[in-house]
Amino acid sequence: MTDSSTPRAVQALQAPSLSPELNRRQINQALKDSEAVNTSFIGQERAREALSFGLGVKTRGYNLYVMGEPATGRFTLVKDYIERQVASLPAPEDWVYLNNFDEEREPVVLRMAPGEGKALVKDISNLIDDLLDTFPAAFDNPGYQRQKSAISRDFERRYDEAIDAVERYAQANDVALYDESNAITFAPIVNGKPITDEEFAVLDDEKRQYFYDLIADLENRLSESLLGLPAWKRESSERVRQLNKKTAEQGIRPLLKVLEHKYAGQLGVLKTLRHMRSHLVDTIVSLLAEESKDEKPDELDRRLYLEELYLPNVLVGHQLEDGAPVVYEPNPTYQNLFGKIEYTNLHGSVYTNYRMIRAGAIHRANGGYLLLDVDQVIEQPFVWDALKLAIKSGSIKMDLPQQDVGMVNAITLNPQPVDLDVKVILLGSRDLYYTLQDYDDEFDELFRVLVDFDYEIPVTRQSVFDFVGKVRHQVEQIGMTGISSKAMYRLVEYSLRMAEHQQKFSAHFAEVIELINEAHYFASQQQNTHLELDHIEIALNAKKRRTGRVSHALLNDIKEGHVLIATEGKAVGKVNGLTVLEVGGTAFGTPARITTTVYAGANGVVDIEREVELGQPIHSKGVMLLTGYLGNKYAQHFPLTLSANIALEQSYGHIDGDSASLAELIALISALTEIPATQSLAVTGSINQYGEVQAVGGVNEKIEGYFDLCLHRGLTGEQGVVIPASNAINLVLDKAVIDAVKKGQFHIYTVATVDDAITLLMQKEAGTMTARGRYKKNTVNYHAVNRLYNIALIVNGGDDE
Repeated sequence: MTDSSTPRAVQALQAPSLSPELNRRQINQALKDSEAVNTSFIGQERAREALSFGLGVKTRGYNLYVMGEPATGRFTLVKDYIERQVASLPAPEDWVYLNNFDEEREPVVLRMAPGEGKALVKDISNLIDDLLDTFPAAFDNPGYQRQKSAISRDFERRYDEAIDAVERYAQANDVALYDESNAITFAPIVNGKPITDEEFAVLDDEKRQYFYDLIADLENRLSESLLGLPAWKRESSERVRQLNKKTAEQGIRPLLKVLEHKYAGQLGVLKTLRHMRSHLVDTIVSLLAEESKDEKPDELDRRLYLEELYLPNVLVGHQLEDGAPVVYEPNPTYQNLFGKIEYTNLHGSVYTNYRMIRAGAIHRANGGYLLLDVDQVIEQPFVWDALKLAIKSGSIKMDLPQQDVGMVNAITLNPQPVDLDVKVILLGSRDLYYTLQDYDDEFDELFRVLVDFDYEIPVTRQSVFDFVGKVRHQVEQIGMTGISSKAMYRLVEYSLRMAEHQQKFSAHFAEVIELINEAHYFASQQQNTHLELDHIEIALNAKKRRTGRVSHALLNDIKEGHVLIATEGKAVGKVNGLTVLEVGGTAFGTPARITTTVYAGANGVVDIEREVELGQPIHSKGVMLLTGYLGNKYAQHFPLTLSANIALEQSYGHIDGDSASLAELIALISALTEIPATQSLAVTGSINQYGEVQAVGGVNEKIEGYFDLCLHRGLTGEQGVVIPASNAINLVLDKAVIDAVKKGQFHIYTVATVDDAITLLMQKEAGTMTARGRYKKNTVNYHAVNRLYNIALIVNGGDDE
């Protein structure tokens, strides 16, 4: 390998695999400097600015959509940030439902200052106490009893006068009148005394007929005299009712006067008290004045009855010191979000009233901030449309969801709507955001502010301090006394590894917290309250073992020879590729043999995986790029004609991604030129049609997967991996790999072009084009052109030799 462009081992791995800016001194300083640590956001400046803007704009429609992946701390960061920002804002109004005495099915809503809703409930409750103390005692008052007795006597006087007139007439005609048990009867008088029925029967016919006629006349006179009795009774009852009302009014007036004076400045309460007065009089009269003593309910029943009629229902109550509410609803069903109307069974029928109206999350968040998971919202029936309608109309109307309307014999309510002033913050994925934009015309109109959380966070002085502050806060929360600088340094490295970048943290801080919690478990087993580097390493190894069954099984298959992977020697048309598998949220690398055969024909480059429908679109694209590269590189002066088959050996599942295209091309050129490729190196990288090697993902896992195999077989000092040069900054490797590279036992090479990779794997100069447009003799590219030209002659016809 005499070409000056030959790649070399990555020198960055001779030092710790962290950014030069990120050193232990900086971490130690962050551990000591409490003032510089911000435990809210780690980086995310774009999201912070958007969130601040969205919370500051008061215009309707400027609700927020927080975009980002789960487990990136979106919810915690947003909720903490909002609570800090709104801590100085005043508490919103109380909302109270009251009985509508004119139409009980339409309860009225009352807006009150914070805390006044509960105060009104207390005042009305005291009013009920006073009413129960005042009544029925007021109806036992001697003055009331005298007036009621006078009304009763007047009725009885009229009755007696009517009876007396008939009785005088009867006595004048020898007939006695009896009034017993409200029944009036007549009896003939013979010889100065009333006679019995037996004595009447022995009288002669003429005498009996005389008395018959006389008694019939008396009954007619009695009926005429008592003809006004119903009118007298109605008049008497009306006078008693008026007396009861007057007595009730006299007892109620001073009690209500106190409340009217207290709430003189609140028109809504005054209006309610005035409506209450007349209704309360009727209630007192019917409940406490009319029943006989045997039928009167006890005081508890009377209290419950009065509370059901008059006690306000505080839908949402606040205190002055509460500040603006920040409400998160994890399960946004229609009832949980918009409230519900409860029902009870009364005499076999479903019954409800204004006191059975219950608030939802949007009521509790009114005047503040409502956080919702948008994927949960759109899954619930009716919720998404109802939420948009509430935001657009600026009011919350408590409509029953469609599935609850089918109740038989149900008394339903139509409460007055509540004015809505809330900032809605939706948390969701990127895909869902763009889907809503495409399919919901109102979405952009209502959610104008996008808060976009980054996947990675640049390593800066401030982000390091923020990271250290969050870690220290978590360590304190789980009850540990502190964390060592080495352990902190390892957590930083772990975050960089998750981001696959030497100068960027991963935004998935939840995984760092998970690692801290697991390390805490192992520290507590050692009865250690201070988190050390050993605890972190033990936790990482334990997690690797817990989730490593599949990777261990694949490695065993290679060790036992079931999967053919060579790590020594040379072979034509065979190259070790590097793949990454994800199983149950765990990613690990494993080598895979790529083989290629080339022969005369016109089928082109055939992807066997695609032919059997195992290759996914991106993988198939990578293979198809090989044809473009071959044509551009070698077939400028003759038609590109060949037949080649490429396969990822012993792969029995779906394959996706183009990171194997570099290895596939090396295998193809090896088979084409019949120049063997070394088997001690494994290759990963994507290519374009011009032979430039492009970055791929999962480079750390790929390197470590091949390293584990080589370590098992024994490191020879010739083994290593070939990666794109642009992936060098993504290397955050395990300590074992770094140590092996430092000792020269394992190598990591970076390549920028296909020619670099050819020179490295075939251990022969790739070859550059001369001024005459030809490649140097005996180079790899020279042999490739000749072989393709010969195949073209064979297939397309040419001069016979």
